[in-house]
Order: sequence, then C-alpha cells, then structure tokens
Amino acid sequence: MKALKKIAIDQILERVSASPFLIVVDYGGMKVSEFEELRKRLRGTGAKLQVAKNTFVKQVVSSVDYPEELASHLSGQTAIVTGETDVCASAKVLKTYAKEIGKLPIRCGVLDGSFLEQAQVVALADLPPLEILRAQLLGVFNSPAQKLVSVLNEPGASLARVLQAKADQG
Repeated sequence: MKALKKIAIDQILERVSASPFLIVVDYGGMKVSEFEELRKRLRGTGAKLQVAKNTFVKQVVSSVDYPEELASHLSGQTAIVTGETDVCASAKVLKTYAKEIGKLPIRCGVLDGSFLEQAQVVALADLPPLEILRAQLLGVFNSPAQKLVSVLNEPGASLARVLQAKADQG
C-alpha cells in the first residue's frame, strides 16, 4: 500500500513541479459526465484536472515550497488543476463551467509560487487571453517609436509639401 501512495504522491509532485500554476477546486456533487466535460474543456487550454487526496497534496505542497496558506484550503472533495501555459484560460474555463452547472467552487490557487485567494483566481479568469495581452503590450511598446518616426519625418514632409505647392504655382 505504501508503494501505491508513493506513486500517487510522485505523480502529483511531477505535475505540480512542471506547472507555473495550481488551482484548487471543490468537485463535490459533480456527475461523472460533468467531470469528463470539464476535463475536455481544460484539455483545450493545455491544463489537466486531477482528483487528489488532501493528505497527498499537502505533502506535495510542503515539498515544493508552496505558500502555507494553501494547506488550509485542502479539505473536502479536492481536485487540482495544473497546466503548462495560460492560467487565465484555465481559470476562465473553471469559472464559466461552474456557472453553467452551479457547482465546482474555486477555493484558491498558486501562481509562480504566490498564493491566490478565490477572488484573485476569478479575477484572472476575467483577463483577456494571453495573445491579446501580448498584443496590447506590444502596442504600448510600439507607440513611442511610431510617434518618434512621425516627428522625425514631419520636417521632410513639410518641405516636400512646400516644394510641391511652389511647383504647382509655377
């Protein structure tokens, strides 16, 4: 029996260590079909949902130096969501699906080693997708360069307009 526990803990540890985030949810009252639908939706974001025994998750959390606050949220029927990419997309799937079925409360999360309260995880769900955030950031970076090019280009453009107006008169 100890060997099976070790395998289960190692599996959770591997997933948690490879993921920049962890979201803890309560899956109580969910039907198998609802659970499978949630897994399917999370798979589309690159995340995985795993039912985990609270004592196993507590052992993993203590071994990977996660915040101590997380342990207090590990009770009842616990499932963890981990992934390799976009935490916002995973949080959005959880929030949307929980609203659809009226179950699946988000308890808390961890992002890059920092503890997140339930409200903070929900706030992540409200953010735009990662690609849009990157595009917005690039737009902010690109704006000063565009303005500089316009300012530097204006004297030459003004001279060209004056010369064109003179040529049109003569």
